[in-house]
This record gives sequence, C-alpha cells and structure tokens, in this order.
Amino acid sequence: MGDGGNRFLPGYLALAESGVLARRAEQARRHLEDCDLCARYCYVNRLKSVRGAVCRTGERAVVHSHGPHHGEEPPLRGHRGSGTIFFSWCNLRCDFCQNWEISRKGRGVERDPEQLAEMMLALQAMGCHNINLVTPEHVAPQVVEALAIAVPRGLRLPVVAVAGEELRREAVADRVVIEVKAAPDYAERLQEAVAQFPVLRTRNSKYVGSLQTALLC
Repeated sequence: MGDGGNRFLPGYLALAESGVLARRAEQARRHLEDCDLCARYCYVNRLKSVRGAVCRTGERAVVHSHGPHHGEEPPLRGHRGSGTIFFSWCNLRCDFCQNWEISRKGRGVERDPEQLAEMMLALQAMGCHNINLVTPEHVAPQVVEALAIAVPRGLRLPVVAVAGEELRREAVADRVVIEVKAAPDYAERLQEAVAQFPVLRTRNSKYVGSLQTALLC
C-alpha cells in the first residue's frame, strides 16, 4: 500500500495545506480535558492525571516500539514492511490480548508529539510503505499533533490505523483496519462484516457502530 513512488496523496496533506490539520490538532487536544475519545467515556482530565482513565495514558502517548513490520496483511506490509508504531495501554483491555504486555501492563516509554513525528519520519526514511498506528484510539490527539509537526518536514506516507473501534472525526487516517474479535455472536457478525464493513467491538466495549472507511483484506 502506497509509498513515495506512486500517485497516492495522503489526505492529511491537503488538510495541512489548508490549515485544517492544525485546527484539528487543537480540537483533538481539548478532548483530553474531559476525555471522550473512546467508548469508555471516562471524562477524565488526562492533561492533569490518569486517575480514572481506563487507558492509563496522560498528556503523552506511551509507545512500546516502532519499526518496519512484516507480519501485517500483504496490502499493508508490501515488500519493505509496514511502519508500525505500537501504542501501549489499549483502552479495550481484552482478556485474551496476544500483546498483553503492551496493552495491559503498559510496557513502553512516554513520547511527546515531537518524538512521535520523528518516529514517523524515521519509518519513512527506512522505506516503509505506510505509517501503521496500532491501537491509537486513546492517543488520537497526540497523533494528529505529531502529523502537524511531521508534514512540514517531509512526511508523505499514507497513515493506517489498526484499531478495535472507530476513531473520532478529528483522526486523519487514510485507512482503518478494524480488528474482528470476540463478539458474543461472532459467526453472525463475521458474515455481516464481510457484507457491510461494520465495526465490531470486544465484549468490554459499550456499543456497536459503523465506519465509513474500512480496509478489510
């Protein structure tokens, strides 16, 4: 999926040129003051404390690792890998998560938007086909801020979000991959997913919705 050699232009480039990206970064950051970024609706001021926040993430995103990933679906990894950034403290908190050290124990290091921007640019320099944000729902404001920093410095890769639920409108991903997990009526929902591209949430989530742009490959 996309790289510097094709004609695909990430949507965030037009947003940056028009000034919308900077405004979205400001709007998204305000959500942290009374957080409603995900279906948990904790309404915690994450700029001051993580107490009461299911994601246990404050003003800075916690990143476990970043680098080329060759284990994603073929349309994402291509030949040079998908440029993944693994965010810690997933808000879904699934009991069966294969990455529980990251999602439940929070292994990682706090990174500010400047550092996230540097990661994105480094992944581009490595030749990755895209920027792949893994479980970014709870850090969407920090990601948008990072993009606003990285674009003037030359970031041009498509942005993919591998998420467990839909993202807020301030998010600027070009493609969203929704993880189909443990809905009680899994078989029926899986059939529906193939036909209608719904967003399926885990048993710990509060609702089932839909997303206009999804990539299921």
